[in-house]
Amino acid sequence: MDIKEIQSLIKFVAKSGASEVKLEMEDIKITIRTGSTGSGSPETTIVQQIPVPQATAAAPAPQAPAAQEAAAPAPADTKKADDDSKYITIKSPIIGTFYRKPSPDKPPFVEVGTSINKGDVLCVIEAMKLFNDIESEVSGKIVKILVDDSSPVEFDQPLFLVDPS
Repeated sequence: MDIKEIQSLIKFVAKSGASEVKLEMEDIKITIRTGSTGSGSPETTIVQQIPVPQATAAAPAPQAPAAQEAAAPAPADTKKADDDSKYITIKSPIIGTFYRKPSPDKPPFVEVGTSINKGDVLCVIEAMKLFNDIESEVSGKIVKILVDDSSPVEFDQPLFLVDPS
């Protein structure tokens, strides 16, 4: 139900002379109360979004199996974290927008598999209309690019994984 339908409903209730109307649908609950002054204009309109009952009723039953399934992949996640621990993580030094290319018509600074040296430009982060070159502080090979091009990044957010060997 959109705002125009709600406004039409308010006008209809005001003209009808009813003192209170409650309407409950799957995803919305509306209560319209008109004043006892006889002016015909509504005094109170309450609109509430309520969760869909079908989703809440179905959720408790599969929670127990879902919890067991979530427990099973945990060792795999730990193994992946151990694999990533041998890599050096290059993090964002500032908040801004991450760009892999110096300009839209140029190739990316680095790709997965690119060998880098200390001081090489890896990306650009735009902050307050200033484009800041982000240089590598390590030498190695890019293993993974963790951020999509033109995405916002936070301070200290991981950007790249580098294999120093």
